[in-house]
Amino acid sequence: MGSMSLMHWLIVGVLVILLFGGSRFSNMMGDVAKGIKQFKKGMAEEEETPAKPAEIEAKRVADPQPQPQTETRSTPEER
Repeated sequence: MGSMSLMHWLIVGVLVILLFGGSRFSNMMGDVAKGIKQFKKGMAEEEETPAKPAEIEAKRVADPQPQPQTETRSTPEER
């Protein structure tokens, strides 16, 4: 009762063809097929040309002077 049988799907299919007409329905399916082909072609082209990583230009800086380190934590022995 909740699922549609084969007979229901056949009736729905016949109604769709009657509403849209045979030529319009076949044209829509042809357009869908062309879209799928274009999608596959685009995916294949994307895989062939890997993206070149962007290069970041930066000015080389001399090594910075080491900063004196100060101890801010107390060790367990000092507590």
